[in-house]
Amino acid sequence: MEIRTKHTYNQPVNEKVIYQNPLLSLKVWEINDERENAITSVEYHPWHYHKEVELLAIVDGSLAVQTKELDQTISAGDVLIMGTSQPHRTSKASGGNLRYIVLQIDLHKHFDQSILPYFYCFSEITHPLDRINYIFEENQQIKQEVHYLINEIHKESQTKEKGYEIAINYSIKRLLLLLVRNDTKNMLHSSEEQDLSRIKPVLDYIDRHLEDRILVEDVCELLNFSYHYFIKYFKKVMGMSFVDYINLKRIKKAELLLLTTDKSILEISYEAGITNMAQFYKLFKRANHCSPKVFKNKMQKS
Repeated sequence: MEIRTKHTYNQPVNEKVIYQNPLLSLKVWEINDERENAITSVEYHPWHYHKEVELLAIVDGSLAVQTKELDQTISAGDVLIMGTSQPHRTSKASGGNLRYIVLQIDLHKHFDQSILPYFYCFSEITHPLDRINYIFEENQQIKQEVHYLINEIHKESQTKEKGYEIAINYSIKRLLLLLVRNDTKNMLHSSEEQDLSRIKPVLDYIDRHLEDRILVEDVCELLNFSYHYFIKYFKKVMGMSFVDYINLKRIKKAELLLLTTDKSILEISYEAGITNMAQFYKLFKRANHCSPKVFKNKMQKS
């Protein structure tokens, strides 16, 4: 007789997601389970989590999904979003074929300068992203469109036709737009336009001085803010701390230099504004889960 162990919420496994393309910061694949009697209660499956947002698109069959926020079964045509670092577990919920697409993605990596005002919407500072699943319950058309986009991202990642990166990036942006425009409960509220206009001189200053040492005191003078007020205000508007924003910009610049120049890693580190090599490696690995050299080799092979 087989003895099964029930897994509790207090034992989640930190899953490390390996991206199929480092620049796209995502992993997408299809699960196809045709076993007729492979049905096990979800409580016997281990909890796991990862820093990536996870989206599920059910093609056929039924899947039981459990998180701290929900406990439900989703079927063909359904989609589900689970927020970053949210413990969850799944199991097959019915006999017959089960087929679905899993998309794990670091959404923050897809916020370029033009849409950074919406970074706060998906930062999950106030609540997990799981709560916007209500959109799919209220609006069947949006659910169908998101289901289609997840499948398109999977198809493009498999075929890798010329320009597939553009197609995937477009689908991700389209998905974000659908969520923002159909959030009737205003859970994905963005920064106010007046706040962004007020903080723009700081963003411009950072862009101009990225190679230099940037002090909070210097940018406080631009807005005539006190130190503590500015720190809180910046995080409220941008959805991340002042230091994290600068580090993000510097690593993005380093990634670009790695892929478009033959400069040494030391030169790139300095040009990106990080003079401490240990700090540069630490920040780069935190963002890309690999060293700058491995990152460049992976992209050249791609």
